[in-house]
Amino acid sequence: MTDLEIANLTTPAPIREIAEKLSIAEEELEYYGKYKAKLPLTLINEAQIAQSNLILVTAITPTPAGEGKTTTTIGLVDALNQIGKKSTAVIREPSLGPVFGIKGGAAGGGRSQVIPMEDINLHFTGDFSAIEKANNLLAVLIDNNMQSKKRSLQLDPRKVLWKRTLDMNDRALRNIVLGLGGTNGGIPRESGFNITAASEVMAILCQSKSISDLKERFANIYIGDTLSGQAIFARDLNAQGAMAALMKEAIKPNLVQTLEHNPAIIHGGPFANIAQGTNSILATKIGMSLSDYVVTEGGFGSDLGAEKFLNIKCREAQIAPKAIVLVATIRALKYHGGQTLKELEIENTEALERGFANLDGHLAALKSFGVPVVISINVFSSDTDAEKSLLLDYCEKQGIPAAISEGWAKGGLGCIELAQKVVETTEQNDSKELNFTYQLEDSPFTKIEKVAKKIYGADSVVLTNAAKNKLKRFEELGYSNLPICIAKTQKSLSDDEKKLGRPQGFEVQIRDFEIAAGAGFIIPIAGEILRMPGLPLVPAAELIDIEEDGTITGLF
Repeated sequence: MTDLEIANLTTPAPIREIAEKLSIAEEELEYYGKYKAKLPLTLINEAQIAQSNLILVTAITPTPAGEGKTTTTIGLVDALNQIGKKSTAVIREPSLGPVFGIKGGAAGGGRSQVIPMEDINLHFTGDFSAIEKANNLLAVLIDNNMQSKKRSLQLDPRKVLWKRTLDMNDRALRNIVLGLGGTNGGIPRESGFNITAASEVMAILCQSKSISDLKERFANIYIGDTLSGQAIFARDLNAQGAMAALMKEAIKPNLVQTLEHNPAIIHGGPFANIAQGTNSILATKIGMSLSDYVVTEGGFGSDLGAEKFLNIKCREAQIAPKAIVLVATIRALKYHGGQTLKELEIENTEALERGFANLDGHLAALKSFGVPVVISINVFSSDTDAEKSLLLDYCEKQGIPAAISEGWAKGGLGCIELAQKVVETTEQNDSKELNFTYQLEDSPFTKIEKVAKKIYGADSVVLTNAAKNKLKRFEELGYSNLPICIAKTQKSLSDDEKKLGRPQGFEVQIRDFEIAAGAGFIIPIAGEILRMPGLPLVPAAELIDIEEDGTITGLF
């Protein structure tokens, strides 16, 4: 059965019943149909947040299909509730790009899903549309100002950094020329589109703590320079008020449910290879205000999602996880041990053992933060008893608690042991402090160097001349004390996607820098990172259809 078919076997509970489990009064809900609701920001309670247990789910370096972080997150939440722990999942919203591209639906899998699956994957409550419109409003205001004879800020068309967005994989829009059509068609210049998840507006939403904070961050967006070299910001176009108005509803997190009718809050969806890769601060804080345990996730492997969650989000929100769940799969470990993707269902204990090096790399990185780790072995039907025993024995020798996770096949029941080990770990952790990888007072280069060495395992960092010049500009603008959000491949611990396992003796090359002044971080760019993906040879979109009665098929 497909994930969609499994999801359709469960009739969702009315969302008011899910809200009751969190002691949310019905009058505080903003209904989006029977099974979805927006939550007011007034639910945030800092005193309750201090008492809640935050659990971060991350993963080893993934295979192209991913290793099941969301499935593990949902299964763990259901299991925690089964053993009597009031628990809520707080996760990201899916982007239509991957939904119609290679991954299909992104709301968990099997018996560990959030529902209504079709709604969550297709438009949901319109948050992505609002982000897209706010982003494109700023783009329109920029071009309108450049066209104006009376109010022009004298922006240099060659130095406008702001691009339009579209929540779709559309490679044809990566690089375009706009403003054609004569004097009334605007100023001709090169530009392009980013996918909505890569927009700074998305990053800002997920870093904001209130509407006023959102508006201030919008005002601080750096859009480019004038012909004389003066920096221009969104506030110079008076854009922040209208942009924030478009986000009036989108800033509120969304309440849905798991297949086992436990609460799930979904909000925001930045990618982790080009942004911070985690849901909003607001959603996490609402979850922590209402639950004893909140399980959340960071995108891709721990070198991306977890590093950014801990160094960027936790620093800004002043929160810290009590435990980290590191999702590992036998298939991914065999892949890092040299087995080809086509042969991952074949037993190979030698490749599995070689792949342990990748697991070690992620464990070393996570231990540097001072947060205890529990390994979740997300199993597949092709995993053999010999392979599972070998991995469990290895974890035991490393002194790291580990549990088999069968959330896909069994839901919460398949994650009971994992839940018990997570509870034991959190109860033994009295620390509320994180060992950040770097200090904000460090120079940007020092921050990059510390992340590259401590998290990736690199020997050194080198900047291209173009990157040095860009960084010098951002330092002149006063951004040296911002956190860093390194954009790199998710396919390797290094910046080279071909280096599997645990690469040794490599340098990280930063070829360029971008600034997300509104979101509040510098973006060093390692390698070629696409902000507008393309569709694969056979897009998932070709399998999706709708019946006469409105039933959607083909999501997986």
